[in-house]
Amino acid sequence: MTKSKLSNLNTYLKLEYTDKNSIWLTNSLTLRKIVGVLGMSMPILLYVFLYFDSGLHHPLESISHYYFTRVSSIFIIILSLLAFFLIIYKGKNPVDFYISLFAGVFALLVILFPTSNITELCGDASKKYAVTILPKSDFRMYLHYTAAGLFFICLSYMSFFLFTKSNKDPEQRGTKKNIRNRIYRTCGILMVLAVLILFAGSLNIVPQTFFSTFQLTFWMETLAIESFGFAWLVKGETLFKD
Repeated sequence: MTKSKLSNLNTYLKLEYTDKNSIWLTNSLTLRKIVGVLGMSMPILLYVFLYFDSGLHHPLESISHYYFTRVSSIFIIILSLLAFFLIIYKGKNPVDFYISLFAGVFALLVILFPTSNITELCGDASKKYAVTILPKSDFRMYLHYTAAGLFFICLSYMSFFLFTKSNKDPEQRGTKKNIRNRIYRTCGILMVLAVLILFAGSLNIVPQTFFSTFQLTFWMETLAIESFGFAWLVKGETLFKD
């Protein structure tokens, strides 16, 4: 690799060597990009790897159910990294730090308190992709649902209210900033909409048969995660940069 190409790569990756005691992740743009990529890639990686491992053609009922399969490591690693990065994210104001911190803690709770089992039978022939069974616990299940909902609510708040802030008056903001703000608000609304639909399903406002038939839980969780990831990619100046 030529010196000029290496220099361009260093610039793109935001590598800074003037401070020998710093680490790569101290750059907020780098952190936002990593969070965005990890978030958007998780549902895809889970589906693809379980397909290659077990030949499963359809998604599971919930993204959280991948915890009980051979691809649980992908679920745990990516969500743990997201939690860690959200916890150390400082932002521009104290409110950015605290909302991101709460989101990171809720993400950890999602991992520590898994959802309900895929099956209650060990070696279930109809669900060979399920390799783990945990003792049944309503407390664990409801804490998981609560933490997941609060996780997305924190992220939607960041996208709708924090990412859209600017030190310039609305009439002085550039076209790209206005486009980014529309994206942030759209992503925030989509995350809230996904959580509301899932909540409606838990209250049987939307029939459970409808959820099961169309894997609506998986798709709503995917919609929320993809919206969250895309908002962070844009915030990392990957798209619509000034």
